Amino acid sequence: MKKINIAEKFELFTEQWTPKVIAQSNGQLVKIAKGSGELVWHKHDNEDELFIVFKGQLTLQLKAGNIVLNAGEMYVVPKGVEHCPKAQADTHFMMVEPSTTAHTGETVSDLTVSAEQQEWI
Repeated sequence: MKKINIAEKFELFTEQWTPKVIAQSNGQLVKIAKGSGELVWHKHDNEDELFIVFKGQLTLQLKAGNIVLNAGEMYVVPKGVEHCPKAQADTHFMMVEPSTTAHTGETVSDLTVSAEQQEWI
């Protein structure tokens, strides 16, 4: 495997809320995405989901209260916790999650991206 320049990977796409896979380790996928606006309320019954922000601000809306992440900050949404990511314009973030994790859990919306559509870049 070659080293990965994350900033260069973010330059390869413009789609919003469309995770791109950049690496795999021990059954975990490392994905990057860009966000603007709000995704959809959803949960992952069997998987935790780690978010790391590289640019902008990502708010993880939770029923118990919001978690605001700025560049250089991270948060793990525990399995089973309903959440709704909301991003300022042009926010760049990374997710680390098991390969079995569905984009928006059991919730399907116009923004849902299937595992097959989450391309490697």
